Amino acid sequence: MRINSKIIDKIATVIIYLMVSFIIVLLILFIGYILYNGRIKLNIDFVTKSPVFMKEGGGIAPQLFNSFYIVVLSMAITLPIGLFSGIYMAEYAKPNNLTKTIRLCIETLASLPSIVIGLFGLLVFVNYTGWGYTLMGGALAISVLNLPVMTRISEDAIRNIPFSMKEASLALGATHWQTIIKIIIPSCIPSLITGSILIAGRVFGEAAALLYTAGMSSPILDFSNWNIFDTSSPLNPFRPAETLAVYIWKVNSEGLAPDSRQIADGASAILIIAVLIFNIGSRFLGKCLTRRIKV
Repeated sequence: MRINSKIIDKIATVIIYLMVSFIIVLLILFIGYILYNGRIKLNIDFVTKSPVFMKEGGGIAPQLFNSFYIVVLSMAITLPIGLFSGIYMAEYAKPNNLTKTIRLCIETLASLPSIVIGLFGLLVFVNYTGWGYTLMGGALAISVLNLPVMTRISEDAIRNIPFSMKEASLALGATHWQTIIKIIIPSCIPSLITGSILIAGRVFGEAAALLYTAGMSSPILDFSNWNIFDTSSPLNPFRPAETLAVYIWKVNSEGLAPDSRQIADGASAILIIAVLIFNIGSRFLGKCLTRRIKV
């Protein structure tokens, strides 16, 4: 007896809706659980104060700032290199053994554990350069981790642009480079922003690679000092910098304060909120850019 195709379609639709609903509920429960456990620390003092170990109180201001700063530094390195690499792979690279080797290297690098990247960063960006533990070393290590992902996202986004758009631009007399800059890249902006959000979120939550490159401590920061060459300046990229994810791991593992569990729960809640705000803000910016380009 043959089953009616409409019945199969309805069953498949129900299964898909159930799976999507399960994922949404799981996500809501996960976020809700973290926010509920960290509700005690969700206040202005906790966000704006520095940590105070061996006694109750303190906050996460330096760690939160370091997390955003390392995102900015790593994205400033990853985005242009990843974008131009994607342009090369999609528009200029010929299908030969060299291109196959490059793709194999990109895929292999993308699958490396972050702890391996951290050890590589320790060897190169900490010891070989003589910088020691620095924000810049952490940003470079994270860039090595994210470059393969950004390259593949850029390449796929460019390849998904209809060939007719490129063909029309060339037919109107534009050069290949002008077509890339004025037609292809603007059309790729929504996909590029989505990819950027994914890799930026990965930076927020990364701890293993930063343990060996950015360090597990931060100097006392003077947020009124904007001289990037001063060690007490928060903008100095060549200073040790403990990010929020590393701080959560450190507090949980060492338990230096009596309320270490509450600090870790509060820091986790703030980290989730920061990632949500960053993602929503990035998507809003992406929509504004897309509307402006279409106009």
